Amino acid sequence: MSREVHAQFCESVGGGPRATHLVLLCPTAEEVGKALEEIKAWVEANGLSLHPEKTHIGDCRIKGQGFEFLGDRFEAGRRWVRKKSLMALKDKIRAKTRRTRGDSLARIVADLNPMLKGWYGYFRHACRWEFPAVDSFIRRRLRAILRKHEKRPGFGRCQADHRRWPNAYFAAQGLFTMTEARMLASQSR
Repeated sequence: MSREVHAQFCESVGGGPRATHLVLLCPTAEEVGKALEEIKAWVEANGLSLHPEKTHIGDCRIKGQGFEFLGDRFEAGRRWVRKKSLMALKDKIRAKTRRTRGDSLARIVADLNPMLKGWYGYFRHACRWEFPAVDSFIRRRLRAILRKHEKRPGFGRCQADHRRWPNAYFAAQGLFTMTEARMLASQSR
């Protein structure tokens, strides 16, 4: 049975804490115990300590026993984007797509694309179901801006807005789409 240990080491260096993250994957529970004891001994010998709340032993193939590591959530045999990372992205998108922003759609798309490409590049190995919701959220924000440009109230959620500005409209404007990028990356060459 595959098990993992997720540990965070903390050390006070130059007046501030320094953290190092570590994930150990072992085929058996016995090997996990041995590896954890070796790490504890090394950590203590070097004047460090394991963070008790962040040291975790479990089977990441089983739901509820997963762990978070560098922005990802590993659980039930899959890799997900951590909720905190997803919310941080949405906050950045909100900041760049305020309805009162006076820029053209082309300028807003040009401002969004580098951030979206970078975020996708980092999380591209997450479950593919993560990306359509983010793409939809971005297009909804852009539709709200287009409604505002037409001096119409609303948030771009009605069916008429989807017909007026379909997904293909935003693709023609050059908007980076994570779902399409994922689909292209998963095709055989």
